[in-house]
Amino acid sequence: MIKAILIFNNHGKPRLIRFYQYFAEDMQQQIIRETFHLVSKRDDNVCNFLEGGSLIGGSDYKLIYRHYATLYFVFCVDSSESELGILDLIQVFVETLDKCFENVCELDLIFHMDKVHYILQEVVMGGMVLETNMNEIVAQVELQNRMEKSEVNQVI
Repeated sequence: MIKAILIFNNHGKPRLIRFYQYFAEDMQQQIIRETFHLVSKRDDNVCNFLEGGSLIGGSDYKLIYRHYATLYFVFCVDSSESELGILDLIQVFVETLDKCFENVCELDLIFHMDKVHYILQEVVMGGMVLETNMNEIVAQVELQNRMEKSEVNQVI
């Protein structure tokens, strides 16, 4: 099960944080700092899996991450999840963002946070993977966009 999804930039600024297990807010901040410290000090040519930090559950949890340009995409999962499956899920999520925003960048995550959360909810909900087909996810996002536009047109 996925316990948390963290996206932060090269400087450790969180851009998207989603916890699927309850942690107090101060503990969440400590987890974000520890995760950034663990992931950012690793070379780009090393394995993308590492044991979870001491705060999020230790050796029973794994941090699986990908570094794209200025952003780290980190999934904290328990030992029942497949590392390669989660790496593929990160790739699907990033490619979906790229399709929806046309060359996604950090600013898209900042200024379109609602849309990013909607895309994430199409992929993962409650810590469980819902959809891995990028075309299906994009179709649902486009349907949502059409519904929003029709609501705006009805108001005007």
